[in-house]
Amino acid sequence: MSPVEMRRTKLALVLLDIIGSTAFVQRAGAETAAKWFQFHDKMARNLCYRYGGREIDRSDGFLLSFERPIDAVNFSLNYQNTIPAKTNLDCRIGIHWGEIVEVKQDDVFVAANAKRIELEGISKNIAARTMSLCEAGQVLLTREAFLAIKNRTNRYTPKNTRYACVGLYKFKGVSTAQQIYAVGETIESLQPPPGGDKVKRLGGPKYIKKRMRDKELREHILSLCYFFGAISASYWIYLLIWVLVDPHRRLVHNIQGFEWVDDIVEFINLAIKLYQEGKL
Repeated sequence: MSPVEMRRTKLALVLLDIIGSTAFVQRAGAETAAKWFQFHDKMARNLCYRYGGREIDRSDGFLLSFERPIDAVNFSLNYQNTIPAKTNLDCRIGIHWGEIVEVKQDDVFVAANAKRIELEGISKNIAARTMSLCEAGQVLLTREAFLAIKNRTNRYTPKNTRYACVGLYKFKGVSTAQQIYAVGETIESLQPPPGGDKVKRLGGPKYIKKRMRDKELREHILSLCYFFGAISASYWIYLLIWVLVDPHRRLVHNIQGFEWVDDIVEFINLAIKLYQEGKL
């Protein structure tokens, strides 16, 4: 066996998948679909290179690598903000930070159209499983990627970016359960995804709520209305009970038909008395 040039390193792996690509080819035809995919790929590559990424492979999407996890996140968020709207192609993105083996192919194989760099290791599988969880337009990260970023942003990160833990998942073929995080600018992009054929959801939040600073003025007004409405309703319920439990107050307010309340009050008072005397 001839020696192969390899090195171990840590990378942020990004798996990007175009949702429904096969159906799109059948619907649009091979030639039209090819033109749209080339348009998509050109924009995705330009964005990848802008954030210091590297293209490893391409099929229905891309396998990309980044030296820094924050660059992987910035690429992913800016991709979701721009490219799907221009192509009408929905995409899902998974990010993992972990150790990987880089394999550099010989020139003779590269000349025959082999990839110059290939990546091997469980990190690639974890990134793929993370991507498979995503809903359309969503970006998910493993716990390793989240901790490497440490909830940080920089000047290239979209303004309203927020991270949220969406749950614990068991990946097929991976021994340990994975804690998964979502990153995005909208509350919809942060919602916990369900499990699938190759990923089982073990637990976690059912819904990610908006933060106070993320709410619009209309939502703040509605929240205040609900709050004061609840206080008002509680106050009127208290007044109603205060009147109903006293027969003299009912007489003053000319309230009839609630004599049965006296029996309930008498029963409660008797139960309290027996309990205090130790007979109950």
